[in-house]
Amino acid sequence: MKKFLASVFALSLTVSAANSADLYQPQPEPIQDAPEVTVQEASGWYLRGDVGYSFNKIRGAEYFQGSNGVVTDFQNTSLKDSFLLGAGVGYQVNNYLRTDLTFDYLGSSDFRGGTSGFCGTPALPCSSTDKSYMHAYSLMANVYVDLGTYGYFTPYVGGGIGGTYVKWGKLRNTICDDPYTPGCYTTEHGGEKSWRFTYALMAGASIDITCNLKADVGYRYRHIMGGDMFGYNLGGGPGSDKGFDSHEARVGARYTFGGCDTPPAYEPPPQPIVYK
Repeated sequence: MKKFLASVFALSLTVSAANSADLYQPQPEPIQDAPEVTVQEASGWYLRGDVGYSFNKIRGAEYFQGSNGVVTDFQNTSLKDSFLLGAGVGYQVNNYLRTDLTFDYLGSSDFRGGTSGFCGTPALPCSSTDKSYMHAYSLMANVYVDLGTYGYFTPYVGGGIGGTYVKWGKLRNTICDDPYTPGCYTTEHGGEKSWRFTYALMAGASIDITCNLKADVGYRYRHIMGGDMFGYNLGGGPGSDKGFDSHEARVGARYTFGGCDTPPAYEPPPQPIVYK
């Protein structure tokens, strides 16, 4: 009988302990709302610098021939290729639109041409070879559309308008087949300079190097309107060119101020303390 009572007592203690353990039910941790993600639009001022190579083509040239005021085309013209340097300041409006103001220097480019006409009295046929050079400075306002970012690359297209200051050197006009003068002789015409209307079309890609530094590789087509080329001397001139086309391969860099700004990191709230 004593053993039976002891067993019943031990069993009741076990059941009581189990029920006591079941009384505490830990509360599930509250489900935290996921942090709201805000897409930051890129914007801010930037500086840029470029170097490149320009494949140049002159659209022709003309001049006043003799004292009769007849305008005559050069029989042939060519303009050598040249290097270029550029710098500018711009503003990134948003992820897809930016604009800048650029200043470019087009290095010295040699001109070669040829004319035919008449020499002496009575007039007999003769011809000349012509040599000169030009360099130019362009000031352009440009707009670009970025076509989305793919990894580190952002392709873009753009256009610009502005003015180009074209400066011609002296034109050396050499005649070697004058029937009245043996050998060769040269006449120099003073070079002219003038501002010309200019427009450009661009395409290329930006490459992320750091959060605020981008490389820029691109192509630019630039057209410079025609204007004065050289002055009058000894019955010839003045003359003018009919404008230039440039196909430019360019590489450069853009530094954006504040390009590394990021939103503060999300910190989860402290977990509640559970007392047992």
